[in-house]
Amino acid sequence: MAGLATREIGDQGAHVAADPVTTQIVRHALDAAADQMRVALCRTAFSPIIYEMTDFAAALYDPQVRLLAQGRALPLFLGTLGACVETAVERLGGPEVLDEGDVVVTTYSYDTGSHAQDLTIVVPGFVDGEHVGYAAIKAHHLDLGARDPYCTDTTDLFQEGLILPGVRLYRAGELQDDLYRTLLSNSRLPNALAGDLHAQIGAAQTGLAGLYRLIEKYGLEQFRAYTERIFDHAEALARKFFASLPDGTYVSSGAMDNDGISDDLIPFDVKVQIDGDRCVIDFTDAPDATAGPINCPRATTVSGCRMALMSFFDHAGSSPNEGLFRPIEILTRPGSLFDPKPPSPCFMYGWPAKAVIEHIHRALAPALPDRVPAGSARDLCAIVWWGTDENGEAWGDGCDHLVGHGASMHGDARSPFIIISCSGIKNTPVEVLEAKRPLLAERFEFVTDTGGGGRFRGGLGVAVQYRALRDVYATLPWEQTRTGSWGLEGGLPGATSSLAMRAADGSVEPLSKCSALLIPTGSTLQLFCGGGGGWGPPEERTVEAIESDIREGYVSPAAARDTYPQLAA
Repeated sequence: MAGLATREIGDQGAHVAADPVTTQIVRHALDAAADQMRVALCRTAFSPIIYEMTDFAAALYDPQVRLLAQGRALPLFLGTLGACVETAVERLGGPEVLDEGDVVVTTYSYDTGSHAQDLTIVVPGFVDGEHVGYAAIKAHHLDLGARDPYCTDTTDLFQEGLILPGVRLYRAGELQDDLYRTLLSNSRLPNALAGDLHAQIGAAQTGLAGLYRLIEKYGLEQFRAYTERIFDHAEALARKFFASLPDGTYVSSGAMDNDGISDDLIPFDVKVQIDGDRCVIDFTDAPDATAGPINCPRATTVSGCRMALMSFFDHAGSSPNEGLFRPIEILTRPGSLFDPKPPSPCFMYGWPAKAVIEHIHRALAPALPDRVPAGSARDLCAIVWWGTDENGEAWGDGCDHLVGHGASMHGDARSPFIIISCSGIKNTPVEVLEAKRPLLAERFEFVTDTGGGGRFRGGLGVAVQYRALRDVYATLPWEQTRTGSWGLEGGLPGATSSLAMRAADGSVEPLSKCSALLIPTGSTLQLFCGGGGGWGPPEERTVEAIESDIREGYVSPAAARDTYPQLAA
């Protein structure tokens, strides 16, 4: 039959046809099954950080732990789930020891790439007794026994939460009650933990049900033929992209504000090597792991690199799969910032990875001038809150914020947005936060003069102010307050982020990243989430565009005169 292809399947050596039309149907069915996991988790989770903010990831894998499809959730998590599955199963003794009905739990940072709060479950799937794949879900839980519900100043892994190195929570369908009670006993918010954990398990079963339907419809051998063709097609797309770039080494240099312990900048380079139809990203010259928790385990370093490159691939609107990553190699140095070793702390593991994503884009900007925008403010501007309510019951919550993004050669930046590494996340609606917590949002607005100038203007930053109606505590894991966005092609940088606390007596205390900050009743947190960089020389911006910016309040008349010399003409 015309248009058919043959694929060798597994160890059987069988050759079966995988026509492109049905392959496409299977690909989108896998995408739908993975996204049903997302929908199920959002509808059943206990905590707003999951069902409102989408602070989780869900994906389906084949028995060789190759990504079949992933739900539309937190991108930086998604790239780590393969490592979560591999290490969890390996610690149990390999896939041959798995049983139908098993649910494996892992929180070990050096396996998952995340802090312990990002608890991951791995559920193996079976059809007629044969192992056919895995569903995996990583979700952020509000508390899992760390020194504080969220930390910026830990000094070893043992301060960062309960370590579960790949253990069965369910064995052949039976809940392991001793482990379950131990897990809940290590949380300040056990009800939230229980509700969110059971939601994860139910959502994973939802994803597997979609996988089973496909296998039952097409048969296991035929289904595997389709997935092999899906992988091969994605690999071809990725190789085509790399082959379109000039060979060479592209470099971008950056820095983290500090490690949460000292106030020293932590500089690093990102090297992207293009060689024909493959790409190598090299971190072997990265600085040593830090004393504070800014270290990024290898699984998340790999995830960040894959995500940065994946944003350039034309994969027809479907979710990523394993084939896209075959031409990519990530080099790290054990014991470094991007590949720390136990017991180095890594509670803020995600912040270096977020920076890496944009620095990969910045490095490739000369080769992709029409695809790469100027820099964003590069932070989630996150707050993790906790306290007790009027009944003395403990509560916890978290919220992320929007920042200004960079302009591109195609026009001004639209703002504000969540940063690209966490683009599946939503900011918590003010109405939800005020309804559930003793907080009042008094300000949430654009800030004039915060987007970088240029031929095209960077996106504005956002000012937010929260008043505490009761004593509350907060951890503020803010980054890029010293090294903000950058401009491209002569564009100017945007304003850096900043934060402060204003006491009830009117005194103001500037803040940087901090843990367990007491915000007394009547005090306010005053936040500024930074602006994005401009693109192109400011003198090339049209007078009409500048006048529009002034009229709309994006740029003040004084700043416009200082930035755009053409106004004096």
